Amino acid sequence: MASIDTAQPPPRSFSFNDPVVRGVIYQVVVAVLVVLFLVWIVNNTAINLKAQNKTSGFDFLWKTAGFNISFTLFPFDRTSLYWQAFLVGLTNTILVAVIGIFFATILGFTIGIARLSSNYLVSRLATVYVETIRNIPLLLQLFFWYFAVLKTMPAVRDSLALPLDTFINQRGLFVPKPIPDEQFVWVWVGLAIALVLWLMLRQWAKARLERTGKRFPVFLGGLAMTVVVVAIVWVVSGASVTFDPPVLNRFNFKGGLELPPELVALVFGLSIYTAAFIAELVRGGIQSVSHGQTEAAQALGLKDGDRLRLVIVPQAMRVIIPPLTSQYLNLTKNSSLGAAIGYPELVNVFTGTTLNQTGRAIEVIALTMLVYLILSLGTSAIMNWYNARVALVER
Repeated sequence: MASIDTAQPPPRSFSFNDPVVRGVIYQVVVAVLVVLFLVWIVNNTAINLKAQNKTSGFDFLWKTAGFNISFTLFPFDRTSLYWQAFLVGLTNTILVAVIGIFFATILGFTIGIARLSSNYLVSRLATVYVETIRNIPLLLQLFFWYFAVLKTMPAVRDSLALPLDTFINQRGLFVPKPIPDEQFVWVWVGLAIALVLWLMLRQWAKARLERTGKRFPVFLGGLAMTVVVVAIVWVVSGASVTFDPPVLNRFNFKGGLELPPELVALVFGLSIYTAAFIAELVRGGIQSVSHGQTEAAQALGLKDGDRLRLVIVPQAMRVIIPPLTSQYLNLTKNSSLGAAIGYPELVNVFTGTTLNQTGRAIEVIALTMLVYLILSLGTSAIMNWYNARVALVER
């Protein structure tokens, strides 16, 4: 009968030849060097600021800014404070990032699928788009959209009239401004309820599919339910929305909503540039799905659209999402190039004008870097959560 050796291993003795001991020593040395470097940086900065007779701190945020900003989402004038200027830059940056991500995603997925089309003309046009756009620097493209396209538009009096009371000229895009009444808040409540019901419908459809094998059109059913719920709430609450259309006055348009050319050029440039990279991610993701999956879907009698929507794309998303997150982060950070064409985003307003007026370089740069870090980490967290939901679960 075999005996079990219960003897304890000999105690480890200190030796520099022991790899575990060497690893601990190396980590301690590196940590001490990093701390010493940071202490030297802080001390050196404090000495230089004292030598230049400069003060530090964030008290400047509560002082009057004394400058105007051309485009803001809330009231701002010369009497506003620096923290309000910071907030204007932050909201303008988030506005461009959200709109850019929305349009870049739609355009990128469309172009990526078009590159795999069996239609020769469609696939070649998509290839030309991708190879042209992604090989030209983004800054040059922003200059093109701003100086060569929007700034060459006709003057105000000769504005180009677009459908739905929309006009475009050298000063930007003018669209009707929606003005909801006080009762319209109930419509938002109805929309929230409809979205909750949509999620419940999705869960019910999934359980029904597993139980009976019958598929329910969740998207069309949820969309119809949302329209019906919102329409009922709208009628019952008596809410109304009026539109204030832009009207050409003597020197400029009066009323409506004015989108400055800097904003339009930046959104155009970022969306079109990022869409070229997203298109390649989509193409690669779809091609990574085994062709046997397509053949299996054909054997089940699924149509082309259903094969793509129900079989190919869901599996491709597991490959697409991680690099797609990087493209979203790049788009958000590239919005700082809007300073080159005069769009008042965070770098332009805060790192530019505010820094020049206050001289608080360390504080201003630190706040700006912190904002981009938080935006990037927030975007990564949301995309990682979605990636975990669609990831293949190993059993």
